[in-house]
Amino acid sequence: MNNPLAPGSLKGKVALVTGSSRGIGAATVQYLAEAGADVVINYRNKAARAEKLADQLRELGVRVLVQGADLTDADSVQRMFDSVKAEFGHLDLLFLNASGGMESGMEEDYALKLNRDAQVNVLESAMPLLAHGARVVFVTSHQAHFIRTVETMPEYVPVALSKRAGEDALRERIPELNSNGVDFVVVSGDMIEGTITATLLERANPGAIDSRKESAGKLYNVEEFAAEVVSAAVETIPANNTRYVGDVSYFTS
Repeated sequence: MNNPLAPGSLKGKVALVTGSSRGIGAATVQYLAEAGADVVINYRNKAARAEKLADQLRELGVRVLVQGADLTDADSVQRMFDSVKAEFGHLDLLFLNASGGMESGMEEDYALKLNRDAQVNVLESAMPLLAHGARVVFVTSHQAHFIRTVETMPEYVPVALSKRAGEDALRERIPELNSNGVDFVVVSGDMIEGTITATLLERANPGAIDSRKESAGKLYNVEEFAAEVVSAAVETIPANNTRYVGDVSYFTS
């Protein structure tokens, strides 16, 4: 993986990435650890996978805390941040990466609970730990970010609407965050090859990812997109607090 962060550039910083035992989250947390940050790996139900990643990152000489938490369970989230406080005392970087809503067997409003309500609760639970100069990064898709103006695949609509609702709710906190010396940025990307969401979309709508790739010209893979996510944590906040990854002409024309 090509890490955009210089070795040691985040030494002394503490970062928490939700949903970081696999996929974009795991690549993100690895980039952060390689740059010297102490990291918190959050997972929902794959403890062995999270612990294996933690062991790999500890070999880099950083501190790693592994925290299982169902983000839709407020008590579970609070226990996670209590552990973060006990271990590190503060947070410098919070990546709101975990999302979902296409899983089978979930209640009808699960997407909204996870992609809006849980995101807001995670931020609010983290706020007492966010140090002056900290940054919050919310990860979303172009299909969700632009859902109010551009149609997307029918199978993805509930997720897109709930993620946009989550983004809007988080943006309402920007003045409060800024007043406490905390920055906020949204990272929006197209469909990412190799993610669970892409797999589920392809299963529900065969050919959907190839069609989107042909239209976009390029789709980022997990490692490429994670590199953009971590870059958003250190670079100047862009206009409208939004970092667009890849071409957005299809969504803005």
